[in-house]
Amino acid sequence: MEKSKLTRSSNKGVIAGVCAGLAEWLGWDIALVRILYVIISLASAAFPGTIVYIILWIVMPKDDFFIRNE
Repeated sequence: MEKSKLTRSSNKGVIAGVCAGLAEWLGWDIALVRILYVIISLASAAFPGTIVYIILWIVMPKDDFFIRNE
């Protein structure tokens, strides 16, 4: 099984597509990744989780999932 490239999801993302992109890359359910992110963020006083999310938002390229109706 070939692992896909880690990208932000442009069609399933709520804020920036970081959690959705991680879920697709790991092959996990998106809701599970989002719940784990919230739990880890709250356990670390939320600030480090927010910083990590912003860094991933900047570093992870956006996928090219645009369907054009031509």
